[in-house]
Amino acid sequence: MVIAIKDKWIWDSWYAKDGDTYHGFFLQADKSLIDPDLRHFNVTQGHATSTDLVNWTHLGTMFAPAQGPAWDDSTTWTGSVVRDDHGLWHLFYTGTSKADHSLYQRIGHATSTDLQNWQRVGDGLCLDMTGPNAECYEAEHVVGHWHDRAMRDPWVMRDPHGTGWLMYFTARAPGIAEANAGGAIGFATSPDLTTWTLRPPVFTGGYGQLEVPQVFEADGIWYCLFCTAENQWSDHTRATNPQKPVTGTHYLMSDHPRGPWRIPEGPFLDGDVPCRRYAARIVQTPEGMVILGFADGGREAFGGYVMDPEPVVVGTGGLLQVLPLAKAAE
Repeated sequence: MVIAIKDKWIWDSWYAKDGDTYHGFFLQADKSLIDPDLRHFNVTQGHATSTDLVNWTHLGTMFAPAQGPAWDDSTTWTGSVVRDDHGLWHLFYTGTSKADHSLYQRIGHATSTDLQNWQRVGDGLCLDMTGPNAECYEAEHVVGHWHDRAMRDPWVMRDPHGTGWLMYFTARAPGIAEANAGGAIGFATSPDLTTWTLRPPVFTGGYGQLEVPQVFEADGIWYCLFCTAENQWSDHTRATNPQKPVTGTHYLMSDHPRGPWRIPEGPFLDGDVPCRRYAARIVQTPEGMVILGFADGGREAFGGYVMDPEPVVVGTGGLLQVLPLAKAAE
């Protein structure tokens, strides 16, 4: 195991690099809860550093739900970290409130000069499903159709074809009868990391949810990593994919970061039943790409730590492939 704490469960993680040092950020909860399913609503964010993505120094808790009544006083879930042109670090994260029973997710913003001590920008809220493009999303919780109002897991990056910033997030599209066909990758843009404009989703379909998106380029192809569960494959995906449904991490492909995006005609990238690794990220290293995600195993055998990184390569037709450590060493 790579990122592990004896008395805590660790799950979703995200990474930033400062010089030769990798900074790993992750969701954590105390194992004293006994039931790992309770971790989601007893969560804080941890921070660790490494120079090789294998040996980590833990720096403790770096972010947590707000005190008192607030839009993010229940949970502060998965996010991403970027640095602006002035050297200031920006954390974008998922928040929920006790007032709406943690069912409505929104996206928050905090900044830091050292990656450990973070201050919310204002009250922290930077993006909600409001404005003219809100109609492109399942902006209200459709009780009985899906388990939440999905707007989470923001992935922020510089616009490679402009001067601003792009944000991708887990969302759902409205008016789709089959719940498992309504998953979407939401989209927003900003000129300055502070003012955000909600845009229509860049992708809809295939799965009930496309969690923890990460957009990156490799060998001239754009990829959008995401994770999903075996019981969230749409009827169309089940009918057209020759393999059985699995739980884990897969991806979309495109010629441009704004899309159009497509599900590749190839094997699911990194999945199994029960799930082996979930909420994975691709990290670029001097030696190439590696994948990092947490050990799952299901409720009865939940791992709760980030697994050893494994190499990822671009194969025929641009399809991604994970090389197990034993095979990579051959």
